[in-house]
Amino acid sequence: MIIEPRMRGFICTTSHPKGCEQNVKNQIEYIQSKGKIAGAKKVLVIGASTGFGLASRITSAFGSDAATIGIFFEKAPSEGKTASPGWYNSAAFETAAHHAGLYAKSINGDAFSNEIKQQTIDLIKADLGQIDLIIYSLASPVRLHPTTGVLHRSVLKPIGEKFTNNTVDFHSGKVTEITIEPCSGDDIENTVTVMGGEDWSMWMNALKDADLLAPGATTVAYSYIGSALTEAVYRNGTIGRAKDHLEATAFSITDSLAAINGKAYVSVNKALVTQASSAIPVIPLYISLLYKIMKAEGTHEGCIEQIQRLYAQRLFTGNEVPVDEKGRIRVDDWEMNAAVQAQVAALWKQANTENLAELGDLEGYRKDFYNLFGFGFDGVDYTADANELVGIESIK
Repeated sequence: MIIEPRMRGFICTTSHPKGCEQNVKNQIEYIQSKGKIAGAKKVLVIGASTGFGLASRITSAFGSDAATIGIFFEKAPSEGKTASPGWYNSAAFETAAHHAGLYAKSINGDAFSNEIKQQTIDLIKADLGQIDLIIYSLASPVRLHPTTGVLHRSVLKPIGEKFTNNTVDFHSGKVTEITIEPCSGDDIENTVTVMGGEDWSMWMNALKDADLLAPGATTVAYSYIGSALTEAVYRNGTIGRAKDHLEATAFSITDSLAAINGKAYVSVNKALVTQASSAIPVIPLYISLLYKIMKAEGTHEGCIEQIQRLYAQRLFTGNEVPVDEKGRIRVDDWEMNAAVQAQVAALWKQANTENLAELGDLEGYRKDFYNLFGFGFDGVDYTADANELVGIESIK
């Protein structure tokens, strides 16, 4: 079938298997170009199919020759219907890893559930014995709690008072003012339950209780802080409360791993185009302005560049892992540079529909968005028939 992007709001409902394969190949080639990293050799990535999770799996495998198990919740293809992009990404990753002689197996299902945790434990016991590194990179808007059976939904809202600021429809380039009403009722509690650290802790307890953590095992979860321009709706909003909980959880996990000298960290990463961030008001405008500045300065990074730097310059240097005053690893340091943020703030005051294409990198934003779904890659013939029925080797 000929596969073209089809949009529904901020989501693309199709994905291209060959484009997703090219995306994975490009990331592998980048990691290989940077040389080997003396990192972990047996790695579990929870949330492994897109974004930072996929980049972590690629960096572990092709930077450190690690055996990897990837957990994700993706839609498989059917006749005439494409899979979700994460499915095609994972298929391409496994094929490349096996071709390189690397162990790679995947589990598709709800990582919040007890069943998927047990399935993962059984696979680790059977194949790997113990794990050195656990990456926690889940990004789900809902969570069915495995103990209570309650379905919790996260919300993106300010706390206390309504928030009004500019945003952009990155498809049309139209800059408009948006107002978001403050949270109410159980919004904070639900958001923390979905996006906080409870499930990360559950995973680590399950692995520890099954004696699957190697001595000195490390676990890393990903977070974001962002600028003063976005803090009302992000870091000081409901999601910020969830991120606070996630970051506090790192300390409790580290305490629980004392017997094996294990460590838990939260890595604060850079603002990037993801399926989630594209739907957050204000963020697309901020990212388009940020990209313009960081690309001009030569400091722009995508997911794979961020994770390569995290591994090579933070986690696996042979020295103590550098953290900030709150115990967090910071690879958002180039984004949060004072001069960069001052430039973004100045451009923010000027940006409108007529000048955003010049002031910001709206075209770069759009390209990154379509890349998420396998579209817009050089070397892929999008006019040719593509086989949508691509399988993942380890998932039968």
